[in-house]
Amino acid sequence: MAGSPHHHHHDETPEALLRLAEEACQARGTQFTPLRRRVFAELAAAREPLGAYDLVERLGRERRIAPISVYRVLDFLIEAGLIHRIATRNTYLPCHHMHDPHAATVFLVCSRCGGVDEVTSPDLARGIDGTAAASGFKPVGRAVEVEGECATCQTGEAA
Repeated sequence: MAGSPHHHHHDETPEALLRLAEEACQARGTQFTPLRRRVFAELAAAREPLGAYDLVERLGRERRIAPISVYRVLDFLIEAGLIHRIATRNTYLPCHHMHDPHAATVFLVCSRCGGVDEVTSPDLARGIDGTAAASGFKPVGRAVEVEGECATCQTGEAA
C-alpha cells in the first residue's frame, strides 16, 4: 500500500548481516578492514543498540582499542549506510535493509527495554520535505526518533 509505513523485522542472523556488509563494501569499492568487521560484528550480534564505549570495552578484551579508532569506524559504517546512530541514546545499530531514498526512516525507541524498531514512511518524508521547503531548507536526511513502549513491554512480556 503506497504511503503506509513499512516495517522491517530484524530476523537476519549476525552472519547474514556480515555478508551483506561485506558485499556492500565490495560493491562500493571500500575496504571492510578487520577492525570495521569486528565493530560491525559486535553491533550485529548485540540484542540492543550499543554505544561507542560499549564497543571499546567489548573489542578490547584481547588488546585495548582506542576510542578514536572505534569512532572512526562508526563514522565509516554510517557513511557506508551499514549502521544507524540513535541520537537520543548515542548508540548504534546495524541497518537491516536498503533505504528507499524517498522515504523517511523512523526509529521507534522503547524507553523500557531499549529496543529499537525501524520503519520507513514516504508520507512522513513528504511532510518533512514540504515543511523544510516552506522555510527554504533542503534536508539531506530524514531520520526521526520516537520514544515510547514497544508492544512486548506494553504486554508485560519483556524480561
